[in-house]
Amino acid sequence: MHESDASSSEAGRKQFKIFSIGLDANPNFPPYFDTIVAGAMGGASGDFIMHSVDTVKTRVQGQPHHRPLKYHNMIQAYRLIWKEEGAARGLYAGITPAMLGSIPATALYFSIYEFTKRMLTGYNVPEVVSHLTAGSLGDLFASIFYVPSEVLKTRLQLQGRYNNPHFISGYNYRGTWHATKVIIKYDGFGALFHGFTATILRDVPYSALQFACYEQFKKFAKVQYNGEQLPIGIDLLTGSMAGGIAGAVTTPLDLMKTLLQTQQSKKKGGSSSSSTSSTSSGSNPVPTTASTTNPTQVAPKHYSGILEGMIWNYKNHGLGGLFRGVGPRVFWTSLQSAVMFVIYEQVLHVEEALRKRGEWPPSEVASKLVSNNTHL
Repeated sequence: MHESDASSSEAGRKQFKIFSIGLDANPNFPPYFDTIVAGAMGGASGDFIMHSVDTVKTRVQGQPHHRPLKYHNMIQAYRLIWKEEGAARGLYAGITPAMLGSIPATALYFSIYEFTKRMLTGYNVPEVVSHLTAGSLGDLFASIFYVPSEVLKTRLQLQGRYNNPHFISGYNYRGTWHATKVIIKYDGFGALFHGFTATILRDVPYSALQFACYEQFKKFAKVQYNGEQLPIGIDLLTGSMAGGIAGAVTTPLDLMKTLLQTQQSKKKGGSSSSSTSSTSSGSNPVPTTASTTNPTQVAPKHYSGILEGMIWNYKNHGLGGLFRGVGPRVFWTSLQSAVMFVIYEQVLHVEEALRKRGEWPPSEVASKLVSNNTHL
């Protein structure tokens, strides 16, 4: 090879290098870039696969309690939604905003989580503290993406299909883009962040508990397997236990998040997006809460905040009122967590194998292409 070719090849490698900000020095951790890719794939896949269960949880929690309840438990609700509305427009309603928020949010979450965990570990901070802190910070940053998507997702999940005759939610959006436009037009841009505090208060402790539990369960399992690669079944078990525990503990906060994000706006002398979404779409509206409620009937509760909502639910519905939907939530969080961590771990193994063959990360492939082109 000529000297000029060597220098060109070296320049190409530097040009396409993906910097890992010095976080790959510890051999106990996988490469930083690999964890971000694996985390995004695992998180988004878990959210997609378990979306139908999340829809059932949203319906159970968000159904109006000032009229007879339609959904009584997870299995009955799942079967009824499937029968009346189908899969695509019923159980998987709201999947578009869910994925639009999940992919960037999980990628950002894992980047912050790994950065914080490695930095704190480097300063000899106790593992549990490092994991709890990293999980909390990761979720705070990721909320930029997933809170607006949560608002759109929960409203579309509660609504079901457009012009839905089977469930009165107070909403009637034609799709994600229509819902976004209507919400901003009638309630303002800030409405996309309704329930932001409740979402943060739910997801920050949930993520902190989930990842802290998973790291400890994984550490214990590796001791049992003498540090070898864990079987998929063990990854499923550890991920499921971590998600189930975190999900059960944070159910009251999840309930208030759902109620705050799906309740109709309360404006004096004005219209909310829920009451105008059908008329603005230019088609026949389905009956809404306002049009079907008898004047003598008890009006739906409007919550002013998280604490007030939790106190009201406890006084009027007891402890069970705070844990409404705990069954589908724990079922969803345990399976979603299991799927996410299994895919996360398997993608890491694939990336490791590709690195050994010199086919990962993309910068390595790009540098090889540049190197080959210099020989042409």
